[in-house]
Amino acid sequence: MKDENCIFCKIAGGEIPSRTLYEDDVFRVILDQSPATKGHALILPKNHFKNLYEIDDNTASKVLPLAKKMAAVMTEKLGCDGFNVVQNNNEIAGQTIFHFHVHLIPRYNDDNQSLVMKPCGMTPEEIDTVRDAIVE
Repeated sequence: MKDENCIFCKIAGGEIPSRTLYEDDVFRVILDQSPATKGHALILPKNHFKNLYEIDDNTASKVLPLAKKMAAVMTEKLGCDGFNVVQNNNEIAGQTIFHFHVHLIPRYNDDNQSLVMKPCGMTPEEIDTVRDAIVE
C-alpha cells in the first residue's frame, strides 16, 4: 500500500536516493535532510500510513523495537549524551509530511535544542476530570 504522491513512500521504496542507515522488508531508516542535531534520523514504514491513527497494529508493534535498536547503535557510534524519540500527528503537533514516521534525535549537551515540554498548570481536579472523560 503506497501513495504515489508521497515523498516518504518514494524514499522508503528506494525510488529517491537517501542516506540509509538501516533497511528491512518493513522499514527504511534514513538521515533527516534537515537535521535538528548530528545524526537525526527518521524511521519510515515502506507502506503508507498517514499517521498514528492509520498505521496497522502489526507495523506499529515493530516501530519501538527498531527505535530502541537504532538508538543504541547511534548512541554508541555518535557518543551522544541522550536521545529523543518523537512521533508527531497532524499539523498542530508538528507533522509536516503526512506519512507516519518516527524521529530519532541524538542529543548533545551543547546542541541548543529544546524538546522539553512545560507543564500547562492543570490542577489535580482538572486532571481527574480529564481521566474521567477518557475512561468513561
